[in-house]
Amino acid sequence: MGNSVKRVLFVNSEIFPYLPETEIANIGRYLPQGIQERKKEIRSFMPRYGCINERKNQLHEVIRLSGMNIVINDVDRPLVIKVASISAARMQVYFIDNEDYFHRKSIYHDENGEFFKDNGERAIFFARGVLETVKKLRWAPDVIHCQGWISHILPIYLKKAYKDDPIFSESKIVLSLYDDTPGAGFPEDFKEKIVFGGVTENDVEVLTDPTGINLAKLAASYSDGIILGAEGVDQELVDYSNELGCPVLPYNAEAMKNGSYIEDYNSFYDNL
Repeated sequence: MGNSVKRVLFVNSEIFPYLPETEIANIGRYLPQGIQERKKEIRSFMPRYGCINERKNQLHEVIRLSGMNIVINDVDRPLVIKVASISAARMQVYFIDNEDYFHRKSIYHDENGEFFKDNGERAIFFARGVLETVKKLRWAPDVIHCQGWISHILPIYLKKAYKDDPIFSESKIVLSLYDDTPGAGFPEDFKEKIVFGGVTENDVEVLTDPTGINLAKLAASYSDGIILGAEGVDQELVDYSNELGCPVLPYNAEAMKNGSYIEDYNSFYDNL
């Protein structure tokens, strides 16, 4: 893309300070700010998990963006969009919300440590919610950077279901892989639930075995560039990414420590 990258959309599973500090949450917080400081426009999204304190973080609903329904498994669920500001970074964060999917107090597991059975549906809702909201914003991103497993359905939707939408016609997908791949599998009908628009069951054949690793492989196969964002990325995913033939940015612990990864990521966007 050269230096034509002007707009970067960040689709995050976690952002500090809305969730506790982790490697992913810190990147979700500081990477968009750093890219914005390098004169690119940014938009940043994450799910509105129930453990996020709306009053403390001053979240409020954006009425003009809310009000759409998303159908998953023949059930209509309203899409609610909220927004908050990180004043120190001079940036806004958009939150994808829905009472059925995101009002529980824990993120991915119940009180017994069991992986929520509808986590796959939540990922579908999140991906479609982000893309529909960006359409409403009429903001055409040059790069869409997906971070965290709950963003892993967005690449196939962008390339298959939204490929003819002028908002996304020039968008490239960057996928950051971390060590957050769910160990628990998804329900057997996960593959059928993903089918939407131009996405067929054949396109998601890898999810016949609906594991977190296979969901990450699906995301990687529809990405234009892959970043290894953590030291502990599953070796099977590293090997798979390197076999795809798209650009892969290796993990650099020192760059993560001193913050220079932001410049590396910025260059990676520009060279797609």
